[in-house]
Amino acid sequence: MNRIFGRFAREIWALAGTQMITAAGASLALPFVSLYLSRERGLPMSLVGTLMLSAAFAEALGQGLGGELSDRLGRRPVLLGSLTLRALTFLAMAWLMASQRAVYAISLAYLAIRVSGGLAMPPISALIADFTHTKRVEGYGILRIGANVGWAMGPALGGYLAAFFPYPVLFVFGAAATSLAWLLVVLAVHEAPSLHPQKEKKPSLSAFRDRTFLGFLGLSLPVFLVAGQMVSTLSVFLVGRLGLSEAQFGGLLTLNGLLVVVAQYPLARAVQAWPRRGSLALGAFLYALGYLSFAWIRAYPLMLLAMGAVTLGEMIFTPVAMAIAAGLAPEEQRGRYLGVFGLVQSFGWSGGAFLGGVLLDYAPTPLVLWGALSALGFLAAALFLTPGKLLHRALQEKPARALDQKEGRA
Repeated sequence: MNRIFGRFAREIWALAGTQMITAAGASLALPFVSLYLSRERGLPMSLVGTLMLSAAFAEALGQGLGGELSDRLGRRPVLLGSLTLRALTFLAMAWLMASQRAVYAISLAYLAIRVSGGLAMPPISALIADFTHTKRVEGYGILRIGANVGWAMGPALGGYLAAFFPYPVLFVFGAAATSLAWLLVVLAVHEAPSLHPQKEKKPSLSAFRDRTFLGFLGLSLPVFLVAGQMVSTLSVFLVGRLGLSEAQFGGLLTLNGLLVVVAQYPLARAVQAWPRRGSLALGAFLYALGYLSFAWIRAYPLMLLAMGAVTLGEMIFTPVAMAIAAGLAPEEQRGRYLGVFGLVQSFGWSGGAFLGGVLLDYAPTPLVLWGALSALGFLAAALFLTPGKLLHRALQEKPARALDQKEGRA
């Protein structure tokens, strides 16, 4: 265990802890917004759904802004500022709900919470990249473990607390968790020293003018669209169409979270030595294969296997893609690049949920539904393996072993 902790600077572990605490704080309160608005305030579900979609876009835009600010102002100030904003908006949400204020005010507070979450992600991702180089895939794997532990703890804790406290109190707990994460950042996270202090900075392209980076995002977008089926499309199909119970579907999500917690780090460490093209292609292929399986399988044990394939694809693709995005960025623009990456990823997830919803309504058979969606993943896998000059810089292997000794260590 000491060998694992000693491989990274303390900031990596502190950031993973921050991710875990903030995810737990958000997931113990935010899932109850829909219930509150529909049950307590009588808002039609069509409007609730519109708010949820708007919030997803707001969070994506927050990621773009957070990336820009983290390069201009520094990772740590932006992260602390976003956590401060989130804690205050959690408290504002609690007050607005408790005092039965107008629905539009509560909706605006909810959007502000989601924006603050988006603002926090680019500085966290950039700090992971700043403190790692040859071990970036591992670093992002550790970050994902923290997030998954938090998202696993939060709903269970929120459901328990909701049995004893009214909805507004849940947001007070969310503010408390966010404040704890803020304190952890203050005590244990600092800006990383430059990996190239002796090198003069040269003018570099912005993220939106970097053809290599944009090409990589273009190939990754179909995978993000497939990833967006996890909750919305899959839940409606399995529970609404096939008749699974909510508990059975929850078991599939639990399996996803447990696999990430148990297997993400050793898998990320192994994948780090694999060719990038092969890793991305394999991740996209497993994503697509897992979802395509739901077109035929009806036995629950086989559904667990299909979810295992989806999760394996997720564990391979996501940290490798984030490491590539960080590697393509000039050091002084790492926050911007990772912010744009997060922006495209969020839009992909939202767009994937919308696409899945349309296909649920109009696809004549499950094979057409899941075949059309999984085709995006299979296409991405094929394109990742296709030789091309544009993506050569993004996907070639660059061990950079000489820089390994310059990385921060615990």
